[in-house]
Amino acid sequence: MVEVMVPIGPQHPALKEPVNFRIYVEGEKIVRLDLDLSYNHRGIEKAAEERNFIRVLPLLERVCGICSHSHATVFAKGIEEIMGLEVPARAQYIRTIMAELERMHSHLLWLGVAAHEIGFNTLLMWTWRDREAVLDTLEEMSGNRVHYNMNEIGGVRLDLSEKQVAAAQQRLPLLEDRIAQYVDMVSHQETMLIRFRGVGKLSKEEILKYGTVGPTARASGVDYDVRRDDSYLVYDEVPWNVVTDSSGDVYGRTKVRIGELSESLKIVRHCIENLPEGPVRVASTPKMAPKGEILSRYEAPRGELAHFIRTNGTDKAERLDIRTPTLANWTSVAKALVNQNLADIPVIVAAIDPCLSCTSRMTVIDTGTQAQGSISWEELVRKCRARYGMGVQP
Repeated sequence: MVEVMVPIGPQHPALKEPVNFRIYVEGEKIVRLDLDLSYNHRGIEKAAEERNFIRVLPLLERVCGICSHSHATVFAKGIEEIMGLEVPARAQYIRTIMAELERMHSHLLWLGVAAHEIGFNTLLMWTWRDREAVLDTLEEMSGNRVHYNMNEIGGVRLDLSEKQVAAAQQRLPLLEDRIAQYVDMVSHQETMLIRFRGVGKLSKEEILKYGTVGPTARASGVDYDVRRDDSYLVYDEVPWNVVTDSSGDVYGRTKVRIGELSESLKIVRHCIENLPEGPVRVASTPKMAPKGEILSRYEAPRGELAHFIRTNGTDKAERLDIRTPTLANWTSVAKALVNQNLADIPVIVAAIDPCLSCTSRMTVIDTGTQAQGSISWEELVRKCRARYGMGVQP
């Protein structure tokens, strides 16, 4: 049978953001593929190194709209550890509430997108309707539906009033009922079973080999979650369970995320009902961080998020390197697509809940030696200006 190359992307109706798959098929079966990322490069890491710790937090929230609290929290807790700050308990509880509401927001959004990819648009409407209750709660607590800007170095920007807590509590029973319906639905809904079961399978061994993280890894039997295994905030004080599955396919990844919706709701309810009194930020926060390095880790909705931070005694990070869960999961997508049907590409890609804007990095290739390297900021600016006919930098 003749091998045919089918280009998907960087612009394609099935893709929400630019990525380029060069799919090689024999008939309808995928035999191999080339994956090309790096169509989005916004220079956030470099821009973060030019801003002080206060101004950098809103910037880091723009790495990803769905994981905005994740990026701000993982950076803040890293800087706080370098500074030796003890964040007040009430602030830690508020950060945890925001984190789990964000996880619910992300998983409900993902479930709707996954349903849309298989033509199950009724489920898209249901999940995005229920997601509005989560977004309304986030907006009431922070003033924003997406980029919450709740974090400060040393605590949180806003306290929660009794009225805000009561409004959140009133929404929880409805969300609990809706999530229970999704848990029941995934076990028998025919469209989901046909399109998800056995699609994009990855064994536990393959998951560990390729460094996959988050719900994608837990759906293949990897019992690992940063919230439990390298605990932060108040996850060691809250009763909750890590959700895993053994099927290793898109169906398993769906079950894990729906299960995590239930666990997140339990965490939010516990934190609201046990919210301690006290301040929400450190009384006197130093502006400078001593010289140091830290790898700050966080379980974002898509999986383990890591910020490597180096400080040098000033009020700015000397180096910030962000490893997002989507970047960690792309290799497993490439593996999962082989031997699958061409029509299953959208749902297999969607199963990791990819975020291209927080994935892409820039690499310089020396075509003479094929060696990878880096260039200075000034050299990059000069090359860009020359490339687009802007002349020398004034």
